[in-house]
Amino acid sequence: MNFLAHAYLGGASADDRLGGFIGDFVKGPLVAGSQGLDTGILAGVALHRRIDSFAETHPAFVASKARISPERRRVAGIMVDLFYDHFLARAWPEWAAAAGLAPELEMFSAQVYAEAAALGAALPPRLAGILPHMRADDWLASYREAETIAYALNRMSLRFKHPSARQALCGAGAALLQDYAGFAADFQAFLPDARAFAASCQAQRRYCGD
Repeated sequence: MNFLAHAYLGGASADDRLGGFIGDFVKGPLVAGSQGLDTGILAGVALHRRIDSFAETHPAFVASKARISPERRRVAGIMVDLFYDHFLARAWPEWAAAAGLAPELEMFSAQVYAEAAALGAALPPRLAGILPHMRADDWLASYREAETIAYALNRMSLRFKHPSARQALCGAGAALLQDYAGFAADFQAFLPDARAFAASCQAQRRYCGD
């Protein structure tokens, strides 16, 4: 999952929402006080990791990855993560209502950016560097547009050192439009299950410290 889906799956819990949003930037074991984050947010990061593991084995997510061409298969997970954020953003009012969240995506995204900024020095450095740009251009809401997804994938390709990985991700946004209905159907099958999984983890609180 990408930024928007992880924040969404955190639901009404500010800690889980924030842990989901920053999770990709928090590395290593999650022990109390690590990286300046309190236990509630660390539990949110742990939930983020559980959701990622859940996604990798879910039939719909697996089906989406199989839709990616063999030449791009090595970066299929990255592509599908962003594609799913696109579909979530496109139908935000519907999905937000199901989760009891703000009905306007711009309202939700502003809340997430503000919560992240409030971490101050505890905000992971790489995220701290891009957060002002995320807020200024409202990345989460911009995922509604397929063009934004294509642009984001092209930008992400620059982070790869190996030429073959760069080549696989550059231009990968075209795959979304090539099988748009298929990816949309996969997403529709996946998100309710992911929301139920996240809610189960939150209810049990057994993921803390994973």
